[in-house]
Amino acid sequence: MIGSVQLFSPALSRLPLSNTTHTKCTLTKQGHRFLTKLASSGGDPTATKNLIRRFVEGSPKFIALTTLSHLLSPDTTHPHLSSIALPLYARISEASWFNWNPKIVAELAAMLDKQGRFQESEMLISEAISRLQSYKRELALFHCKLIESYSKQNLERGFDDTYSYLDELLHTSSSNYIKRRVYEYMVSGLCTMGRPREAENLVDDMRTKGLEPSAFQLRCIIYGYGRLGLFQDLERIVNQTEEQEFVIDTVCSNMILSSYGIYGDHKNMVRWFERMRNSSIPFSIRTYNSVLNSCPTIMNKLKDLNGFPLSIKELNDCIKGDEAMVMRELVGSCKILEEVMVWDSSEAKLDLHGLHLGSCYLIMLLWLEDMERKLNDLNYEIPAQVVVVCGSGKHSNVRGESSVKGLVKEMMLKLRSPLRVDRKNSGCFVAKGKVVKDWLSKLMNRPIK
Repeated sequence: MIGSVQLFSPALSRLPLSNTTHTKCTLTKQGHRFLTKLASSGGDPTATKNLIRRFVEGSPKFIALTTLSHLLSPDTTHPHLSSIALPLYARISEASWFNWNPKIVAELAAMLDKQGRFQESEMLISEAISRLQSYKRELALFHCKLIESYSKQNLERGFDDTYSYLDELLHTSSSNYIKRRVYEYMVSGLCTMGRPREAENLVDDMRTKGLEPSAFQLRCIIYGYGRLGLFQDLERIVNQTEEQEFVIDTVCSNMILSSYGIYGDHKNMVRWFERMRNSSIPFSIRTYNSVLNSCPTIMNKLKDLNGFPLSIKELNDCIKGDEAMVMRELVGSCKILEEVMVWDSSEAKLDLHGLHLGSCYLIMLLWLEDMERKLNDLNYEIPAQVVVVCGSGKHSNVRGESSVKGLVKEMMLKLRSPLRVDRKNSGCFVAKGKVVKDWLSKLMNRPIK
């Protein structure tokens, strides 16, 4: 019996809980302008070549690489330009600052494979193998990146070929480090490909070889079953991990809630909320994100930012059924404000970084009620300034275009709030504390003191 171990470490809380195991690469404004020019060039080869050359020569390393990564992502917002990835990579590889990167090569090879450009894909892979032939660890890790890239693109042929190579490596390598990494990527890849049962068998094989699975691998299997709607298998694995004295924490719970959310299973969400309460598992920002993304009533009302409720009471009146039960759980866990809010005599600050649109909306409504209560409570000193930090869009799909900021601005307008965009920081709304107190007192129909 192993000792009590936390199933998911704090570092894993930063991992995505989307329907896949990858994240979008933020596109800068400069990168967006470049891709817009490419799209309007009409596919002229000479014009495309010149645009790529000028972009790489005139861009910092970060912008050039993030633009390439954006094109290589399965979630790219410019799939019609994916054929540009190879010539862009070729030009980038000629830059003085370029360092060969196995992850980029693996992603590019997988994309070429998806486009049916098998010869170009195989050439890239052959060049990588030749480069790394004398470095066993680096060669193994390149194939790990390759199987990850094939799984993200859902390419069975490339995935199975690379899987066979890595499986053979498990039997021939004497390095435990290589074996651990290979197992990790094989398990993750199988789950991404919708084959969690095979991944579970692979973990059993690991254990027979004296290697314990990592928290990441267990997360992959649980979420792999969840994505397929195989909730009995999900619960079976969760119960097994608990029996082995692993601790189910907030991150694991968020992943399970996200699984139920994919299928709109609000009843099971409520049941899991109860389990979290009984085990004293706290909610997090990601809990709100995972759950609210699956609440159609709220998300539909936020599509055009027109006609959404402006108070918790109004919101409760328009949500029915199991979705209403989910909402009561989220509203009742107001401790989330302690995570996103700071209060002292100089400043009361609400930080909305990391929140998705639905989470931002609900937390703003909770914040309005909490602020009104505190500003009229003698135990709290009225702060000199009130600040709502929503960001300027640095991490949005298109840099500089923040949907959260747009929502906060619309809410402030509809509520006739004194909070205005800060002249010094466009990602913040600010106002004097006393002015906010008077406004909220009127808004909540409380006599002004």
